[in-house]
Amino acid sequence: MANDQEKEAAARASLRFVKDGQIVGLGTGSTAAYFIQLLGEAVKGGLRIRGIPTSIRSRQQAATLGIPLTTLDECQQIDVTVDGADEVDPQLRLIKGGGGALLREKIVASATKQLVIVADATKRVPVLGKFPLPVEVIKFAQAVVVRKIEALGANVTLRLAADGKPFLTDEDNHILDCRFDQIPDADGLARELSDMPGVVEHGLFIGMASVVLVANGSKVVELRAGDARDRKP
Repeated sequence: MANDQEKEAAARASLRFVKDGQIVGLGTGSTAAYFIQLLGEAVKGGLRIRGIPTSIRSRQQAATLGIPLTTLDECQQIDVTVDGADEVDPQLRLIKGGGGALLREKIVASATKQLVIVADATKRVPVLGKFPLPVEVIKFAQAVVVRKIEALGANVTLRLAADGKPFLTDEDNHILDCRFDQIPDADGLARELSDMPGVVEHGLFIGMASVVLVANGSKVVELRAGDARDRKP
């Protein structure tokens, strides 16, 4: 319950970054869902924006709430995106993809002027890696990629859906959950994974977050890229 209250508090704080007339990226996951809900209320109150969802799930939620939607085909630059994260380190590097939408999330983030991350206090960590790093792969390359990532020191498992079958992303790929325990060189690992043939995308988001809003109880702490204040997790 406390986590849910923190998620909602962080999502509510992110609304001040959304301005009338903007193109807004809509994240995926439990905290982003709070943002979409609150954004829907703001739209109902007269806010004029157009949203670009990062998943089918977020698109369905936004459409239900009456949020006007557009696509990257129509708008290649997004003013602000609000999304969640599974881990945030002191340099605002992220692990994302627990909800399975890391590919579209990273594409939208890459087209965004300002990426605002919303999270509860449990997501702040001194070093990335306790949360399993999601890696999206094409099925043909899966066995080869598993072997290569295991050689890097990870315990790799194929993500399964509720029915016990392999989880399928919105782009019909599989996800490998890679347990490193700690990732001391996130930048280096990101490069290695990006260079692996068959890896569609990985969940390390480095140098992308503009602002991270972390709710701790009733307080929301704002962390900014390049700002060393209040960085101890």
